[in-house]
Amino acid sequence: MQNRITELFQIKYPIIQAGMVWASGWKLASAVSNAGGLGLLGAGSMYPEILREHIQKCKNATNRPFGVNVPMLYPNVQEIFEIIEEEGVRIVFTSAGNPKTWTGYLKERGITVVHVVSSLKFALKAQEARVDAIVAEGFEAGGHNGRDETTTFVLIPLVKEKIQIPVIAAGGIATGAGMLAAMVLGADGVQIGSRFVATNEASSHINFKHQVVKAQEGDTLLTLKELTPVRLLKNKFYSDVQAAYARDAKPEELKILLGRGRAKKGMFEGDLEEGELEIGQVSSIIHDIKPAKEIMEEIIDQYNGCLKLLCNGK
Repeated sequence: MQNRITELFQIKYPIIQAGMVWASGWKLASAVSNAGGLGLLGAGSMYPEILREHIQKCKNATNRPFGVNVPMLYPNVQEIFEIIEEEGVRIVFTSAGNPKTWTGYLKERGITVVHVVSSLKFALKAQEARVDAIVAEGFEAGGHNGRDETTTFVLIPLVKEKIQIPVIAAGGIATGAGMLAAMVLGADGVQIGSRFVATNEASSHINFKHQVVKAQEGDTLLTLKELTPVRLLKNKFYSDVQAAYARDAKPEELKILLGRGRAKKGMFEGDLEEGELEIGQVSSIIHDIKPAKEIMEEIIDQYNGCLKLLCNGK
């Protein structure tokens, strides 16, 4: 399954495991890389020295390519990039910031740069910044998301029409059928997040993993657009946010309600009532927790099976 993405990252399959906060540690990233995809460490929930530890452990666990996802909204981002360079990581996915700020710095150091976008406007800005590829993420995705609410099936052909660099589809993809659909629409590869949360290797709390498996249609909603849009599972914290909206709360009150450590409380510590539970709409079709290797095998088998059916006209 060779194409521009497998060539860019030197991987077997054009499947990227998203660098999710509180889920994407070295165990998950190395398992996905060992299975032929590209594993990403989620730097967004790691202090710099913790990230260094995960990079070193990932290097010991796999001899295949892996990368780091870096949200650029944190004040210590320069220290994070210095650690990435020192540890010899050759692939960085950036998000939540202007790609012009760091792309040149990273590429001068021989690092492949991919930027996550949620709209055509930002895809064009990323291409102008000379990133090597983009992740076009529809609003079905979990975690922090775009304000425009453009769905993946609309976003991919929209971006593909105007972009020359490789496009990776994200949002609402958890199966081989979903992967094939995204690639038929023009994607060169896929980034999958929620499906890899429900794995043995994800560092998320088991309570959160079980909640993901239990999720039904309509159990997630996009909220907190005044701060940073985020898709959450409904729970007490989500209800508190909705109650704040009902009394016309201002952004300052929402910031106080959000406080510090909500995501860690929910996804890493397993507090299903007071924690922030970030997951995608596709959680409603995730029904089990299993090893990342099995998920990779299932995705590829289903992709090939669906492709064969289409080619045979059935």
